[in-house]
This record gives sequence, C-alpha cells and structure tokens, in this order.
Amino acid sequence: MGGSHAYDEAPPYLKSFLQYLLTIKGRSQRTVDGYYIDLRLFLRYLVMTKTPPAQETPFDELPIHDLDIQVVERVTLADLYDFLHFVLSERDNGANTRARKVSCLRTFYKYLHNNAGLIGTNPTDKLEIPTQKKTVPKHLTLDESMELLRSVDGPDAKRDYCILTLFLNCGMRLSELVGINLSDVQENTIRITGKGNKERIVYLNQACVDAMADYLQARNARLSSIKDKDAFFVSRLGRRISRRRVQEIVENNLRAAGLSDKGYSTHKLRHTAATLLYQHGGVDIRILKEMLGHENLATTEIYTHVSNSQLQNASSRSPLASFSAPGHAHQARQDAPENEDAAPPPPSPEDKETGA
Repeated sequence: MGGSHAYDEAPPYLKSFLQYLLTIKGRSQRTVDGYYIDLRLFLRYLVMTKTPPAQETPFDELPIHDLDIQVVERVTLADLYDFLHFVLSERDNGANTRARKVSCLRTFYKYLHNNAGLIGTNPTDKLEIPTQKKTVPKHLTLDESMELLRSVDGPDAKRDYCILTLFLNCGMRLSELVGINLSDVQENTIRITGKGNKERIVYLNQACVDAMADYLQARNARLSSIKDKDAFFVSRLGRRISRRRVQEIVENNLRAAGLSDKGYSTHKLRHTAATLLYQHGGVDIRILKEMLGHENLATTEIYTHVSNSQLQNASSRSPLASFSAPGHAHQARQDAPENEDAAPPPPSPEDKETGA
C-alpha cells in the first residue's frame, strides 16, 4: 500500500491518526498500512450498523470518507464487542487477529481522545483482549540448524550462509537484517534498527564475524557493480536485498536441507536463535529480551519452554533422586518385571487427559 495517496478514502481524523503513527510514533509504513486496513474495516462496520445506506452496497465497498467523527465518538463498549463478534462470525477472525484489532482500536481511540482531543470519551478503556492460545514457537532443533548451514551452496553461497548465520545466532527480524548498512558494523557488533525505529547493539560471536568477513570479501570483489553502496546485503543487481529475496533464500536452503515440509520460515529462524540461546546457551531471559529487541519481558517469555531433556535433567537433580526408604527398595525390586529392559506400559486415557 504505502504512502498517503493510499489513504484517499479515509476520513480526515483517520488520516491524521495514520500520519501521527508515521511521524511521531515512528511506526514503519508496513505497520501503518496494517492499522489502516483494520480501521477501514471498523469504520465500514460503523457505516453498515450506524448509518445504513439507502441502497444495497457490498460491505467491502462501503464508503468511509464522509463518516462523521460523532459516529465514532458515540461508539459504546457494547458496540465494540458487537464488532469483535462480527469479525469472528462473518470474517472468521481467530483470537490472535481479534486481539490485534483490539490493540489497534485502543491506540486509535487513545489518539482521538488524548492526543487530538476530537472526542470526549474513550470507549476502549475497558475493552478486554480476547484470550489467546499460548503455543510453543516452532523452531529448528540444534541438529537441524547445523544441517541447514551445511546445505548452503551456489554462486551466492557466502552471502546466503552469512544471512542464515546471522538469523540463527542473533535472532534478528527480517526487516532488521535487510536494513543493515556497512556503517552499522563495528568489529564485533552491529547497530540494528528495530520496531519503532529503536536502535540496539547486537554483539557478534566468532561464527558471525567469520561469515561476515567471508561475505564482504566476495561483495567487495564486485564493488563497481553495486549501486546501493552502504547496503550490507545486496542482490545480484547490486541493489539492497529485498525481504522477499531473503525469504526465497531461506526457503531454498530449507528445501536443500530436507526441512521444507516442517512449517519453517524466515521468522522461525528468529524463534530458533532465541530457543537455542535459552535452552543450550543458558542465556538469562532478561538478556534475551534486550538481544531480541522486545519491549516487554512477557513477549520474551514465550521462549522459556523447556525440552524433554531439560525436564529429565531437572528430575535427576532432585535431592531425593537416589533416596530409598528402608524396606521399600527391596520390595520395589521384587515387584519389578523379570525383563528390566522392557518398555513401561502405555499411559491410560485418563493419564493422557490429566497430563499425568
């Protein structure tokens, strides 16, 4: 979408909100476009329910450019929940999508009430976020990560290997990786520009330093053909590499490693880096938060899921792990099956349901 021209059908108060996000809050154009799509849907819902048109018009064609701010101001908490029910029943929006819309509405109404002073009350003050199912982030195992790196090949192998190495070691976002400039790199650090134009320093381990040095040697060999001189990662045409091209590189190498059917993607490499650092590197959750550029610790806590080996290791560390009360150890041996290597019986349905 991009650019103010794409918001021509928006009413003035929505345009001013979107410009506020861009210029004051420093949101990316892509993020602001997402706000616009959600709010355009909401305003069309208000047109449909509060100012029914004289003739039948398809919902996705309902005009919003002349929707009066007073209609937006008169929205109640009940209206907001009706809207969430509408997107659930008519648009098949899941809990995560509805939660995003709630966040969008809260930001929108906060701006109209607190910042712009266009409305007297904020109906989203008590609007609750739909309960979201907590899922363990999908990630590559340590062995799969190493196999992915081993599978890199082709004429741009040094560049592609460097891209995968940074993803898997530093946990940076796709937009952060393509935005890296040569001037951002200082010996063993990279200055990263993340969400909301917030900068952070990412420290590089030896694998990253070596991969970057190898890639830069190949990059500098064709310096005369590079058009975007400060872009760290460039395409064969000499332009800053695009997000889509990086996604293709990741997809192609996942396929080469035999991992293309497991639901992995570019963003899953970020999950992988965070998970490996927490599970194998023993990195503290607060350090991980700063490294990933998260604003809230709660966001980072999704990576604190533990592996079966960690659970087994924790169990073996119990101070009672080797204790047997007198008279009970002998009985346990008598009750044991003759074949001590035999597998234990499968859990009953009741065990599975209770998580025993």
